Amino acid sequence: MSRIGIRPVIIPDGVSIEIKESELEVKGKNATLSVPLLPGVSVKKEDNKLIFSPSGKTKQIVSNWGTLRALVANAVKGVEENFSKELIVEGIGFRVNVEGKILVLGLGFSHPVNFEIPDGVEIKAEKNVISISGPDKALVGNVAAEIKNLKKPEPYKGKGIRYSGEFIKIKAGKKAVGSEG
Repeated sequence: MSRIGIRPVIIPDGVSIEIKESELEVKGKNATLSVPLLPGVSVKKEDNKLIFSPSGKTKQIVSNWGTLRALVANAVKGVEENFSKELIVEGIGFRVNVEGKILVLGLGFSHPVNFEIPDGVEIKAEKNVISISGPDKALVGNVAAEIKNLKKPEPYKGKGIRYSGEFIKIKAGKKAVGSEG
């Protein structure tokens, strides 16, 4: 029994859901998202709720039940209000600019790193903070992870790109050894 799949998704005002043969289409004020239907799970729309029910008891069907419910809940929330992530760029001389559809990062390399901003995601850069927002939760998370992988935080000084709430454990460097003699 799925603890997540058993809960219905409540459809807020201003959001419309259309159940098609192989996908669910969610329309709202921010965007239109489509969620592919997973095998073994049926979806029913009753009043302002979506109810998910499995067609069997196998492990895969029960897993699909909870996954589909979570994906649809994220799509409903995303079309109503955008998801967002913040990245902090830390290091001397590290710079971040947005020029049109390209994020230009100065990360201590001999050249600036250009990151093309995908459709469906909005990126803002102020000083050393990169704000990523969009209606698709998976896309926002993937873009944030790709940007972070351009320069991961190093463990000695903490220089690099990290998430806003992430804590980097700093290692102790070489100790100055006094001469004994």
